[in-house]
Amino acid sequence: MPQPGPGEVLVRVHAAGITPTELLWYPTSRTKSGEKRTGAIPGHEFSGVVAALGPDVPAPSVGQEIYGMNDWFAEGATAEFCVTQPSSIVPKPASLSHAQAASVPIGALTAWQGLFDRAKLQPGERVLVHGGAGAVGVFAIQLARSRGAHVIATASAHDLNFVSELGAQQVIDYHSSDFEKTVRDIDVVFDTVGGETLQKSWGVLKPGGRMITVAAAGEATTDERTKQAFFIVEPNQDQLIVIGSLLDRGELRTFVNAVVPFSEAASAYTGQKHGPGKIVVAVIE
Repeated sequence: MPQPGPGEVLVRVHAAGITPTELLWYPTSRTKSGEKRTGAIPGHEFSGVVAALGPDVPAPSVGQEIYGMNDWFAEGATAEFCVTQPSSIVPKPASLSHAQAASVPIGALTAWQGLFDRAKLQPGERVLVHGGAGAVGVFAIQLARSRGAHVIATASAHDLNFVSELGAQQVIDYHSSDFEKTVRDIDVVFDTVGGETLQKSWGVLKPGGRMITVAAAGEATTDERTKQAFFIVEPNQDQLIVIGSLLDRGELRTFVNAVVPFSEAASAYTGQKHGPGKIVVAVIE
């Protein structure tokens, strides 16, 4: 049982969202100062109930349902309890189950920060989303459309209809079509794939177009353009509050691919995901 220190909140975790590639990321094996780290607890997005407050924490109330995201260097939530900062959590959207709420923070915040904070997306601009059915892509499509953008997305054949229903006005099967031959004059590319897809995407940007990538390989790149385009999502309380309101009003949707029991949590990190949405571990079923 972790103990909340001054300025910290103890959360009884009900569900945790899974990002399998997290196991390979720098914060999983290193501290902020660069020292080796072992035994890190993964799962940095969660939904649960406030179990206790550390000293000097006036809110939230013990027993309140919350959801949120921990800093990557903090211990995660694939556990019965986790410790977090009050600024990293907000009240859980009332319309969502804990499993649904746990699928939201990283994907929605990544899409929000990429499109609005970094790309400064404007109404009427053309956006290309790579990986439209993925955990980030589903939010990127919806948020870009809500801002009045024209959205093009890539996806696999069995997800084309799903991505269209999310709001993408043009969908490209990346297995059978070369997007770089049919798409041009893009204002913003939102890349969640990396590799060859990212490299081909530079050529579809219009002059002054902006590249955003969250593909993990960007963290270690030596290419200056990719360095400038790459970012890692951060917790943001104000943005999570707005996202929660959009979810409760039905103006934003989240998608849970599968719910895995806590006893089988390891399989959520090592198994193959089929179909759109996020895999969630149910700590309390």
